Order: sequence, then structure tokens, then C-alpha cells
Amino acid sequence: MDNKKYLFRGLAAGSALLATVPAWGQYSPTPPFTGKIGKTVAETQTAYPQRNPKAPKGAPNVVWILLDDTGFGVSSAFGGLVETPTFEYLAQQGLRFNNFHTASISAATRACLLTGHNHHSAHTGRFNDDHYGTPGYDTYFPMEQGTVAEVLRENGYATLCVGKYNGAPHENGSNAGPFNRWPTNRGFDHYYGFNPASGAEDQWHPMMYRDTHREPDDSLGQLCITRLANEAINYIADQQSAAPGQPFFLYFAPGTAHTPFHTSQEWTDKYKGKFDAGWEAYARQTLKNQLAQGIVPKGTKLPIVNKDVQEWKSLSDDERRLYARQMEVFAGFVSQCDYEIGRIVDFIRDIGQLDNTLIILAMGDNGASGEGCHTGGRELNEQQEKKFVAQELKKLDHYGDETTQPFYPTGWAQACNTPFRYYKKWADYEGGTHDGLIVFWPNGIKEKGGVRTQYAHVTDVLPTTVELTGTKFPAVINGYPQEQVEGTSFAKAVTSPNNNVAEHKHIQYYELNSSYALYKDGWKVQFPNGQVSNLRKPYPDTEVHLYNLREDFNESRDLAKKYPEKVKELLADFDKEAWKYNVYPLKSGKDKIDPNYPNPQRPHYDIYVGARNYGEYPYFDGSQGKPYTIAVHIAEGGPQSNGVLMSQKDFALYVLNGVPVYATSGGKKLVANRVLPQGKSVVKAKATHQGKQTTIELFIDDEPAGSIQLPQKMNLPGKSNHIQVGRQWGVPVNKDYKSPFTFTGKIFKGTVDIAQ
Repeated sequence: MDNKKYLFRGLAAGSALLATVPAWGQYSPTPPFTGKIGKTVAETQTAYPQRNPKAPKGAPNVVWILLDDTGFGVSSAFGGLVETPTFEYLAQQGLRFNNFHTASISAATRACLLTGHNHHSAHTGRFNDDHYGTPGYDTYFPMEQGTVAEVLRENGYATLCVGKYNGAPHENGSNAGPFNRWPTNRGFDHYYGFNPASGAEDQWHPMMYRDTHREPDDSLGQLCITRLANEAINYIADQQSAAPGQPFFLYFAPGTAHTPFHTSQEWTDKYKGKFDAGWEAYARQTLKNQLAQGIVPKGTKLPIVNKDVQEWKSLSDDERRLYARQMEVFAGFVSQCDYEIGRIVDFIRDIGQLDNTLIILAMGDNGASGEGCHTGGRELNEQQEKKFVAQELKKLDHYGDETTQPFYPTGWAQACNTPFRYYKKWADYEGGTHDGLIVFWPNGIKEKGGVRTQYAHVTDVLPTTVELTGTKFPAVINGYPQEQVEGTSFAKAVTSPNNNVAEHKHIQYYELNSSYALYKDGWKVQFPNGQVSNLRKPYPDTEVHLYNLREDFNESRDLAKKYPEKVKELLADFDKEAWKYNVYPLKSGKDKIDPNYPNPQRPHYDIYVGARNYGEYPYFDGSQGKPYTIAVHIAEGGPQSNGVLMSQKDFALYVLNGVPVYATSGGKKLVANRVLPQGKSVVKAKATHQGKQTTIELFIDDEPAGSIQLPQKMNLPGKSNHIQVGRQWGVPVNKDYKSPFTFTGKIFKGTVDIAQ
């Protein structure tokens, strides 16, 4: 194994930085006094050492924008059929990179982007809740790998992060922290966005944080993307008002276009009827646009159809109607995001800073998602698919609002990835890793509207930014000696007046869920993991594939049998890279939880409400099919009480006119046979499972108060589905109440007990 060495730049570039910047934004020891102290003022010579770093003269502002689960062939800036005029403007006035690659899943890509290191080097081999006791998978960004915010702040930048961070370890996402790997402790002056351990949020009612504190739900009912854009504008306004000579760095990472596809009705209606011809027609028109715009090489053709995609003409009328509407909502979702990002760009222009602002816009953190399977309902059997389609058709007139959770089938995911095969999470195929990239910088780009074809990887964005801004990598950040970044700058491709720049990067590995590949000087070898479908009838793909991407842009001609020696060479190269960057052991993504993991699920949770009379437990691990009991200890209540006792997105335990009620979002309801007693009481709901059904028993002060059998297995979902005590977050489970329906009495605590 090749052990990485610390980069002590004190004898090279870092020495210049240390000499010119004697104090650091984070690590700031008291500098030596250089004046003279006398007994009197007359005998004293004052001195004011520089305590904070200053950016290089004329250094540009920097804005990084990272979209989520979007796909190469979505935005009109890359030939797609979704209107994105802001992205088009940035591309026409800047450059489009058509050979940019990510790590095929969000947390891994963000680890690469933020640190300039490969995702296994950054300890995020897959996702930030997939713990495994090896350096490549323990989910902790090393402090020895400075984030872009830490690097730029040490060079005198103000640093702001808005949106989806997805970089804190899962167990650090609670109210207790620790917060040392949250954005404000990894170089960002301010943060506004999702819980930093979260990978997705409801777009109408997201769980938002400001720095390290929970934000209330939005009283105006604004969509998440609007709130994020407002905060970005406000941050820039505040910073530029207070320090107009200081450049800013904004990392703007909205949840668009991760499911659920939530958007305002007017944006969805813009696309009514535009996708009725189906996903094959979408792909054909998109490729035609891409060829006309020079985004893909001449002669590029659509690849063979993914084996898990159904033909549009084979679908029923109801299926086509639903799937077309799903794509309309997706398109509206993306277009509204483009509009809100346009407001940020307009504001930067209005304050006179746009010409000297470097904007790097990645059109996705991976390819479009195929996780919706045949219907957009994820993995379902044939009977469940029919039921799902019938249920969703009833929602079409308000699809995309807070009561819906729209997604789309693999057919649209394939079309959105035009001209590539397969999807997000597929590290071996281009459809999982190939995204569009736009670089905009009026003061620094000589060829406006140009296309750049050099191979690039997400790890390259940080060193490129450092080179273009004239800043330097510090040798030490906050006391931690820094490792050398593993990305390679493509700054020359940005500043060159044409595309005649040699490729800066020669080799790059890919790995996720044991699907792995290697790029080397135009060649790409794939080593699939034996199964390339999440559908109920998976098919094997155990063959090794080899492509010459300089002649075959979208992996259409397999050369493995023609060049077996090249396959052997690249496999050996992958092995070297894998040992070097902590890739081993290969993990399928469906491996059981590491039995040695030191923080197993707790059997008992106490959720105290404090003086607020409500509380929450973020990142609850879920009941995972086990029987469980939830209870709420009421300090003051009675026959006149109303409000939620405990809730989650799928259930609520509440009091209506003094009577406890247990209800599910699926429409089932259990009403207690009596009212609450005056004063103290404990309301409890016990869940036991029988096959695919669940029995709920209700108790008041340990006395039975009713029971009901649910037709589905009612688990307590985990991950980012927070448990609320004393209120409902987001959409209520039924029409008995309106959120937040805060309990009118006084609660001491809620408890959760899970059978072991």
C-alpha cells in the first residue's frame, strides 16, 4: 500500500503563504509584538500585526453550484428538453466541459468536491451512513484534508454554504453533535441548509439548520429552493456591505433534482403535454440537440436500451399518462431551480461583482436516478405496480405539492442521461458518473461559449479553483498538517482561448457497491459486480468491458475481447489505485452492518421536550422490523387537551378533544375508548408484527384503550425521518388537524422502546 505523505509546503509554496499571512482564519495564535513598550506613551511605539489573511489583489469571488441527481441530458444548456435559461447564459458566456465525471453517488461526490481527494481517501467510500471499520468507509472526512472553505478562508475569503452538505457522519447529525465536522467547523463562516448528515429532504417542509441550530418551518410556505436562494443573496449582501473589498466563496448545493420532485404548480404546467411522446422520443431529440451544439462528438448514436427500461409503446394509457406527468413535474422542478439560481446571479451582477466572479456549475453529483424502477414507486412486484399507478393517477391535478412524493421510472432516467447508459450508483457506466460542467468567469475566460473536451473529475475542481484564484494550499490548517490533494487542476483549459490544451489527468478509478472501473488515457475498463438491476428480476452482467472513449464517447463498442492485454493492464492499474486510495475491501452496498460497529441501535430512547414543550430525535435508526413501543409522558393534560403527542411522517399519536388517537398516513385510525385523566398521564402505543401486518394497541396509564390491525407492516422508519414529540412536522397524517398542532398541555418526554 502506498501511504500518503503529508504535504509540508513550508519549504516550497506554503512558505510564501506562511510568510505573507502570519495569522490564520481558524488557527490564530497571538502574533509577536513588533513595537516597543515604554513607561509612558511618549516612549512607546505601537504596532498592529496582521491578524487575518488577505486574499490576493483582484482575486475573484467564487461560486460553486452543485445540482443533485440531474443527468447529462436534462438541461437545455446540454441539449436537454428542460428549459434552463440561467444555465444557458452561463454556458454561452463561459465554457461547457463535456467530459466531466463524478463518483456516482451524492455523499461520495461531495467528499471529492470539498476536499480534492478521492472519496475513499476522504473516508466516504459510499454514503455517509454506511459505516465500516476501514479507512475508506468510516465516513469521517480527515482534518488533514482541508475543505475548499478552509483553504479559501485561510487565503482571506469569506465562506458561505447553502443547501445540501451531506458530509457529516450520520451519528453526528443529532442535536448533541459533535459539530466539528459540520460546515461551520470545516471552514464555512455561515451555513444554511439541510442537516449536514442528510442526503435528501422534503422540498416543501425540509428540516433546515442555520449554522448548528434547527430552523423553524417556513411560515410563508415557500419551496425549499426559494428559501435557499434568499439566504444565499442575503449572505452575500451582508458580507459585501460589511467588507466590500473581501472576496466571497459561496457553495450553493440545492436538493434539486433529488426525489421527491416538489415544485410550484405554475412550473409544472409549463410542460403540460410536452413529454407525451415518451422517453425514446426525448432521447432522440436530446441527442439531436447535443450533436447540433457540438456537445457530443459527431457520429455519436444512442446506445442500446438499458435492460430494465420498458418500451413506451408497450405501456397502458394510464401508465403513459402518469409517467408523462412525472416528467412534467421533474422538468418544472429543475426549471424553478434554474430561475432561483438566476436570482443569485442577477444579484451578483447588480452589486457590480459578476465580471469578477468565477462560477463553476456541476449539472449533477451523479447521473439521473434509476431507483424509481418501472413506475417511479421503486421496487414493487407486478400487483403493487398496478396499485401504485392507480393511486398516483388520482393526484395528477396537484402532483408536486406537499401531499405528493413524485419520482419517475427508469425510462426517464435513461433519457435524462442521454447519450449514456445506466444511472446513479453505477460507477462502471458513464450514466452513473458523466455530468455536464459549466465554468463562467468574464474576467478570465477568453473563448465565450466554447466546449472543452478534456477528461476531468470532480476531485479536480478544488485545485482548479485554487489556481484560478491565485491562492495557495496552506501547509497547516487549524493545527493539522495537510495531505496533498489528489485532484489535478484543469485551469489551463479554462483560460486557454481554444480547446487545444492537453489533458491534465491520465488515470482515475471508479468504485461503488463493488461495481468498478478505471479510466486511463482515453481507455476505460469496466468490472461489473454481477448484478446491474434492482428490479424483481435482476439479470447478470459479469463480463469485463473495454472501451476507447476517445473514439466511442458513450460506450457503444466493447473491445474487451479484441484487446485482452489492455484489459489485463488496466485491471492491474486498478488494483494499484485501489490499494493506494483505501478502496479495498470491495463492498456490495447490501452488506450487513459491520458487527464490530461500536454504536448499534439503542433499545431505549428518551426524547425530552424541555421548556419548548416539543422535542425531536433526528436520525433515529428505525425499528427494522422489530416490535416497538412509543409512549408520551404528559405532565399536564386532561379532557380539554388537544395536539400531537408523537409523530413521524407515517404516523401520529395525538389528542383530539381529550381523546388519544393513533393514525397512519395510509388512512387507518385507532381512537381510544376514553379521555385523558386530569394532570399527569402516560399514553402508549405498542406495535407487534404478524407477517406483513401490524397490530397497534393503545394504552392510557398502562390500561388498555383499544387496538387495531393494520394491513401493512408498520415499522418506525429511520435515516432522516425525524421523530417529533409535541408537534407534527410538515404534512399532517390526516384531516383531523393542521400542522404543527402543538400539544396544548405540557409534555415531559417521549420514549421509544425497541425489542431486541
